[in-house]
Amino acid sequence: MPRPRNNRIVQIPPLFSEFKPIGVAGKLLKQTILSLDEYEAFRLADNIGLSHAEAADEMEISRSTFTRLIEKARRKIADLIIHGKLLTIEGGSIHFRKNIIRCNDCGHMFNININSSFIECPECNSKNLVNLAGGFGHGKCCSHRKGNRNKKMGGNINE
Repeated sequence: MPRPRNNRIVQIPPLFSEFKPIGVAGKLLKQTILSLDEYEAFRLADNIGLSHAEAADEMEISRSTFTRLIEKARRKIADLIIHGKLLTIEGGSIHFRKNIIRCNDCGHMFNININSSFIECPECNSKNLVNLAGGFGHGKCCSHRKGNRNKKMGGNINE
């Protein structure tokens, strides 16, 4: 019997959760699902440029687990680019460290700690806000996670 999968740490939720080729209706495309932990592995290694050991530490997983995640993510991304598939980022056993809040009125985006609350946009004082971590079903579960380090890592939006 395999041991239970530990939750992986994702620094911030993705700004966008779907990508598709231009000029083709999404309903006509085959879908590739990239889990949130695969997304984070891809972001840390290929966008920020961390080594496998540094990225594994950031996600609180072993280096060998990180290597499997990044290889799986790269295969999926290559497949969708080459074959013109719809990419959806969702799911996975994860917890967020930070959250991104987007104002629907002025478009301003800002980072907050996952356990912080928000009431209004700091730019326009609107209360019409979108909680991006909440869109993935996360928020309170991440803020109450034992050992949440809330480290600062790349990808910040107007802190």
